Amino acid sequence: MPAVVIYRLGSLGDTCVALPCFHKIEQAFPGHERVVLTNIPVSSKAAALEVILGPGKLIDRAINYPANLRSLSAFRRLRSELRATGSRTLIYLSANRGWWRMARDLVFFRLCGFTKIVGAPVTLDLLRNRIDADGVWEPEAERLARTLVELGPIDLTDRRMWDLRLTEEERHVGKQALVSLGEAPFFAINMGGKVAPKDWGEQNWLALLDELSEKMPSIALVIVGAAEDAERAERMLSRWPAKGLHLCGKVSPRECAAVLSDAEFFIGHDSGPLHLAAVTQTPSIGLFGNYNYPRKWHPYGEGHRAVHDMQGIAAIRVPEVFSAVSHVAKQEPVAKQEPCMNGDRALA
Repeated sequence: MPAVVIYRLGSLGDTCVALPCFHKIEQAFPGHERVVLTNIPVSSKAAALEVILGPGKLIDRAINYPANLRSLSAFRRLRSELRATGSRTLIYLSANRGWWRMARDLVFFRLCGFTKIVGAPVTLDLLRNRIDADGVWEPEAERLARTLVELGPIDLTDRRMWDLRLTEEERHVGKQALVSLGEAPFFAINMGGKVAPKDWGEQNWLALLDELSEKMPSIALVIVGAAEDAERAERMLSRWPAKGLHLCGKVSPRECAAVLSDAEFFIGHDSGPLHLAAVTQTPSIGLFGNYNYPRKWHPYGEGHRAVHDMQGIAAIRVPEVFSAVSHVAKQEPVAKQEPCMNGDRALA
């Protein structure tokens, strides 16, 4: 079977943002083995990208991109692995790593025997996200789609291009995880907090939950996240008057996607769960501070909203988030990814 190698580093959120590109690669290379070159965490046997896309057959296997590639022995091992695929075509699907790193990458891949490299952002327009007159950045999904124009246009409005292809077993696990809620409708949140500039703060979350419980007293609460988020989740649930549960560390990312696909809406900071919720078409509210550029990492597509404050995420007020929830919960029309800028604030 012929092979094509895809170079894509990143974590859960990065993978979700690039999902339409993987669908396009599948269409462009039918019958090919799709081998992804990506980073594999030291604590895991599989890369986030492999965990997310492998079960849906959007990729077939992964090769580890080592952190110490400057080592001559690591360089030789990786070159041998890449040559062993038999592929002469590489899809360069990378975040903006800077001009010189990109040039270094291309030299390395040529030395590995790739005679055709698709997607390399060899112009500044392809390397960088475009910025409009209001200082709003092009979504990363759009920039990535532009880099693969050689494969043909990618329709980011086509929901099929965002399909994770969840299996029946994964959907079953998701349903089972929610059994304790009965038939109650629920919303989901992810508080995260591992990156301090993205952490909205526990008191803000508690105040928001108090507001939501007053206006939506019968809806259940589901909290998702990593195992280290469990203690914080328990404190949130203790304040929630209706049914609730946390799944922090209890389900895989794809099983989490199955859970989120049944939620009425989702609230979270820039994180893997936010982008998982968005690709499952669950209306999502993202909270962003000065860690992110306006719009670049907002949940993509209609039906989502982003509350973005360039003064920092702590400057976001609870009423703003509640207002965004009110719009999303009522399914009011949302302008397609066009943030309204007011000074240093943005609401998309």
